Amino acid sequence: MDFTIDPDTVAIAEAVLRFVEREVLPLQQRHQDLLGSERTLFDASGRYVPEVLALRQQVRKRSAELGFYTLFGDEKLGGGGQGAQVMAHVQETLNHRIGPAQALVQTVVLPSPFTNGLSPVLRHLAPEVFARYRDGIASGDKTLCFGLSEPDAGSDVFGMKTRAVRDGDEWVLTGTKQWITNSPYADYAMVFALTDPEAAARHKGGVTGFFVDTRASGFSVPRIINTMGHLGGDTGVIVLDGVRVRDDHRLGDVGRGLTAAMDGVNAGRMGMAASCLGLARWALDQAVEYAKVRKTFGVAIAEHQAIQLMLADSAMDIYAAKTMIQNCAWRLDSGRASTAQVSMVKAFSTEMLGRVMDRSIQIHGGMGLTNELRLEEGYRFARVMRIPDGTGEIQRRTIARQLLTGQADL
Repeated sequence: MDFTIDPDTVAIAEAVLRFVEREVLPLQQRHQDLLGSERTLFDASGRYVPEVLALRQQVRKRSAELGFYTLFGDEKLGGGGQGAQVMAHVQETLNHRIGPAQALVQTVVLPSPFTNGLSPVLRHLAPEVFARYRDGIASGDKTLCFGLSEPDAGSDVFGMKTRAVRDGDEWVLTGTKQWITNSPYADYAMVFALTDPEAAARHKGGVTGFFVDTRASGFSVPRIINTMGHLGGDTGVIVLDGVRVRDDHRLGDVGRGLTAAMDGVNAGRMGMAASCLGLARWALDQAVEYAKVRKTFGVAIAEHQAIQLMLADSAMDIYAAKTMIQNCAWRLDSGRASTAQVSMVKAFSTEMLGRVMDRSIQIHGGMGLTNELRLEEGYRFARVMRIPDGTGEIQRRTIARQLLTGQADL
């Protein structure tokens, strides 16, 4: 086994990092009065203020000009076609070197793997229809959201209530979607709805995907969902009140929408895991450096066994996650069945980040509770990551089912 990262992959990661360091972070610093506090970042409703949205679009478009924004898009969609191994290394490197989310970096320079940019879900859109929207999406000028979850249908997707009823050459969509990332700002939405409730009740399909223009009559995002520790954000509630969508804007075959949806979710889980790995490495770096300089009882706290044990536990967690991610990415790029492995990676990496961030805060003591060092922000981010794209419990259910049916190749 050779786990050496090939030079081309290293070069891609360094190029993305140089762009962030030379152009994005200085831009963020110049607008620190706006971006430095959530009181100025968001308006009273919790939405990004127009000036922030303009800056985020500026970064997206510049990233697209340099080829980074579409780096992981399918070549059939006009993307860079880079695989899971490259994505894992790039996300790990960026998060390791930059640290917790920055307003103009996270999911802006590199879009969320399936909810924005050249999402793999778009492969299920008719080519002639996709061609109409491609340039706007690929350039970063237009953005997307992924509408699957509902108030009573998160992990249990077959519990969704949103309906799509055929009316000639159109479908009429009615229902509510919740926890939808980027929904308050998206130009287009990938929405999934019941077209055959009986089939869905038997877990035999019955869900269809649609590509929806968010300016369509009946489409609205009435409110933002503020998540842990934030005054606003990009997660919202979508209401579909008789929204009409042309049949040629379906995402795949009727009743096969979940196939299209899962095409994107697995990519999202791998990207999330690699980001968590990078952030865990960042947090451990902070803890190691602090332990060397902070003194108690006349010696650096690095000399205390209690601190050493926490550092060692974090290193073990990170090493295990990195090995799992590298192996899973290799399996995906090799075309091997990896359902169980992706679930293992997502659950372990997100939970691992929580443990590492917690230890790093503990090592920093009172300083860890402030956000001067961004550890507190990283800890909140870590706690959130255990839920989106399938909770740890759902991932374990998937792993167990794969084991029980003999499909988990370990």
